[in-house]
Amino acid sequence: MKPVVSSFQAYCCFITSCFGIVILSVIAYLFYTESESFMGSINDPENGKEVAKTILNAVIIYFVFFLFCGTQIWLIKRQNRIQL
Repeated sequence: MKPVVSSFQAYCCFITSCFGIVILSVIAYLFYTESESFMGSINDPENGKEVAKTILNAVIIYFVFFLFCGTQIWLIKRQNRIQL
């Protein structure tokens, strides 16, 4: 199997996905627990648990990209070792 993207793109996507998963998970947790800093203003959403579920859907998408890019990195490293 050959990689679909270049090495730079795979690493960039991998690192971005890592940060996205961590940051969005923390934000989802804060909305789920209805933290004062996220739910205390007049313009904030009424139902923090629903917002947290929506953010967790984004975390799942980032996790899929994380797996895809990790696989691409593995394929690129494997391809560089194979020489005829």
